[in-house]
Amino acid sequence: MRITIIGSGNVATHLAAAFKNAGHRIVQVYSRDLQNAALLAYHVKADAIDGLKDINPETDLFVIAVKDDAIISIARSLAPFQKLTVHTSGAADLNTLISIIPNSGVLYPLQTLSKNKEVDFLTVPLCIEGANEQITLELEQLAQTISNNVYRINSAQRKALHLAAVFACNFPNYLYDVARQQLDKQNIDFELIRPLILETAQKVQDNLPVDAQTGPAVRNDQNTMEMHLQMLQDEPGLKMIYELLSQGIIKNAKVGH
Repeated sequence: MRITIIGSGNVATHLAAAFKNAGHRIVQVYSRDLQNAALLAYHVKADAIDGLKDINPETDLFVIAVKDDAIISIARSLAPFQKLTVHTSGAADLNTLISIIPNSGVLYPLQTLSKNKEVDFLTVPLCIEGANEQITLELEQLAQTISNNVYRINSAQRKALHLAAVFACNFPNYLYDVARQQLDKQNIDFELIRPLILETAQKVQDNLPVDAQTGPAVRNDQNTMEMHLQMLQDEPGLKMIYELLSQGIIKNAKVGH
């Protein structure tokens, strides 16, 4: 399939590479920053453009991999080409795209992606949704060329997945940095805590999170929690986070068991 990538960020980079490796032809890579477009285009043997007026109509699919607030304006520029168009957002409703391009769908990779970190894309869950059954089947077949984990997920389900991903990925990553900051105060290397982070992540591969929970809150160890709160006395924001999370763990433990 001939594919044009709209965007040059993390998702665009990994999708373009996955499509290229699967034997598809990347026709063009668009970015408002021509240097970014050129860098990705070079790796997938495509043409780089920084203006939608330069779009090559000889393509089968437009993949819009940009910030959510730019999807609509991009779609309006692509609508005259009447090509199959998908966005890659976890939060944007498909109807937003259908209202502009009836021949459209969603191709959402459920994974944290960074340009400088290789990912085996065959293991990445790909969530698809089409404006109709024919488009859904076409996207399903396309997705199966780059991933072994393809799921039909509607817009409401995808939004729930995206919210869950924020709780499971983005928030924990922020808390990792909070942990790093606490260690830095005592000149302790972050390397010391990496095995703990890894073990915690590995546990939930085989157990429900509620069954893998450890720590002072699940034990209702009031003395330890009070000590921690005293240590955070000068950091009211972190103190509030500690209290809220601890209360959540205590409540979850009671409900889960």
